[in-house]
This record gives sequence, C-alpha cells and structure tokens, in this order.
Amino acid sequence: MLYLKTSSLHRIMISISRNLQSVRARIADAARKYGRDPAGIALLAASKTWSAERIADAARAGQKIFGENYVGEGVPKIAQLAPEGLEWHFIGPLQSNKTRPVAENFAWAHSIDRLKIAERLSAQRSEALAPLQVCLQINTSGEASKSGVPPSEALALARLVVALPRLVLRGLMSIPEPEDDFLRQRAGFARLRELFDALKKEGIDLDTLSMGMSHDLEAAIAEGSTLVRVGTAIFGEREKK
Repeated sequence: MLYLKTSSLHRIMISISRNLQSVRARIADAARKYGRDPAGIALLAASKTWSAERIADAARAGQKIFGENYVGEGVPKIAQLAPEGLEWHFIGPLQSNKTRPVAENFAWAHSIDRLKIAERLSAQRSEALAPLQVCLQINTSGEASKSGVPPSEALALARLVVALPRLVLRGLMSIPEPEDDFLRQRAGFARLRELFDALKKEGIDLDTLSMGMSHDLEAAIAEGSTLVRVGTAIFGEREKK
C-alpha cells in the first residue's frame, strides 16, 4: 500500500513538472512569435484549491510564484510552505474584512478595485515587511457580476493609490469575458493594454500587465502581458464538488 501511494505521488510530481515545462514552452513560443522577450513574462501558478503538497511539487520543479484566491485557504499554505522561499500573490476578489491577512502575508495583491481596500492594505502593512506590490483590477468587459474598477475611473484611483504609504502600484489586472476565438481574446486584452499605456502617459509609473490564463495566454502575450496566471494547465482540472 505504501509503495502504491509513493508511486502515485511520484507520478503526480512528474506530471506537474511536465506541465510546467509545457506552459513555459508556450510562453516562450508566443513571446518569440510576437517579438517579445520570454524573460519579460512571469509565470504565476494559480494554486486555488490545490494542496500544499501539490504546490511543493511545483516548487521542486522550479516554480516560485504562486497565486491564491481565498484568504482562508492561502494563508495556511503560506505558513506551511515558508521554508520553500516562494512569492505569494493574492489574485481573488478582496473584501474589506479580509485585508489584514493579505497585508500581513502576501507579497502582491492584484485585485485592488476601490480606494477603501487600498487604504486598509496600506494601514495594515507592517513597516518590517517590504511594501506590498499591487495592481488595479479593471473590469474591461463591463460585466456586472465581475469585480474591478471601470476603465473610466482607473486614472483617478491610480493617483490615489500611488500616494499611499507601504504600497507600490505596479500595474493592471483583468479577467476578460471568456472567448474561444483568438482575435476576440486579443481584443479583450487590448483594452487593458490601451488603458495601461494611457495611464503611463498620464505619469503613472507602471510595469505590470497581469492578464492571460491557461486557455488564452498566447493572446495575452500578443497584447503585452508581463504576467500570466495559469492553474489548470499546470495542476490539471479541479475536482467538481
């Protein structure tokens, strides 16, 4: 029984390692195709619902940046995997009553969509820690059910966030409406890239475009993504509960 369990875990580790190699190859191929430097595109492993053991498997395969969507799930993983020296990003919707554990445990927060959230993160970030790196989440599709600040309000929010202590505004994040057509995927990402360029022209110092996931990372890279958030293509399909 122990042999079977060990053998199964070994196969999972090999699978995650191969999946990571495949995703990195996709990133490199897309970068070259669209005149980008692959080194300028970071891979974040979206580890929502996956155990600390599976994350450790990915870490052993060379992956160091992970993203969590839920505070209650992510914080215990961060504590358990502290010896691995991983970089943790919070990438899910953030409620005001959950800002403290994000401020205390994560290196990045991608989902700032209102000033109140940014102010709380700023106030709760310890001076003993490096400043929290943050992105504004933009609702580029205009879906009422989706988090994010409207593009028309992004500049005003960016100016307020830049002025807060203990935070560094790095860029923009979005989750466009799902599309299977490549050109439509690109169009969704182009809206965020155009806003990114517009904010930089207004004097907002940005360097990060957090966009693209397992099914559309090539389109995101074509439109300038500097960080893709990939879960399924690394860890596999999540089990339905």
